[in-house]
Amino acid sequence: MHAWEAIEQSLTFIEEHLAEEISTETLANTVGLSPFYFQRLFKRLVNKSVQEYVKLRRLAKVIENLSDSEQRILDVALDYGFSSHANFTRAFKETYGITPEDYRRDLPMLNTFDKPEVSMNYVLVDEGVPLVAGDIVLEIQRKSLANPEIYLGLETAVHISEQIPAGESTGVDAPGQLWKRYHTEKASIAAILDTRVEMGMSHTEDATQGLFTYFAGGLAQNVQGQLQGGFVKKELPAGEYIVCKIEAEKFEDLVTVALDQASKYLFGTWLPHHNLTTEPFSAEKYYRDAKDMAYMEIWVKPLPQDSSV
Repeated sequence: MHAWEAIEQSLTFIEEHLAEEISTETLANTVGLSPFYFQRLFKRLVNKSVQEYVKLRRLAKVIENLSDSEQRILDVALDYGFSSHANFTRAFKETYGITPEDYRRDLPMLNTFDKPEVSMNYVLVDEGVPLVAGDIVLEIQRKSLANPEIYLGLETAVHISEQIPAGESTGVDAPGQLWKRYHTEKASIAAILDTRVEMGMSHTEDATQGLFTYFAGGLAQNVQGQLQGGFVKKELPAGEYIVCKIEAEKFEDLVTVALDQASKYLFGTWLPHHNLTTEPFSAEKYYRDAKDMAYMEIWVKPLPQDSSV
């Protein structure tokens, strides 16, 4: 068994026993490692200690239940191993910056810690070859965009430290909140939108400021005159792109867990192994008319090889 396979096995065990007491010794025994070596290996591959990871996964499950059921907050917390309301509230606020009561009242979009697909760090696929990992399928290929695409939407400045790395930072999901606002306000520009395609664009202009700009909007047609209501226009330029297509069973999984996992693979594994760097932006294209399976694409513009040295 490879080391990463042992950790993946332990992650599956954790998911199946989140409502129970989980000790490091038990996890180590399930994969045949000493507790000392298991903890070191877990921290290296998951970037969290065992107990911190368990806490974050429990909190993620609690959030699902707080938003989807009428259960009392204390009952949900007890169901997932928190010993008291005070203990749970402290952990929740330290992780997300708000109390459980604040969350249930306002239901903001939150960044929760996803179960990682450790195997993706050890698999390198060629262009055009699908990779199946967990519940998602991704495929990376090159595409040419002959003409620029125009999108209309909203944008906001986001603190890099609060959103990056994808799938690991916790707190209020600023891009997710922007999408909620866009879907609430887009009726005023609906006449010039193609509702089948939407785009989220991240653009880092000055990383020294610790901020990036995030845009959320829809594909536009026949844009004329002055934009009202805070809407802005963004262009996906013509040119050559590396495109990562992602498929998942449900749209909700696609835009959360699947997007996080695919982004990590594209930027952390695939591009570095191909000695490729990209311009300081990425575009997420969401296709709303998919019937059989939800899918989206991440578009990045590679820099010329001599510019990336």
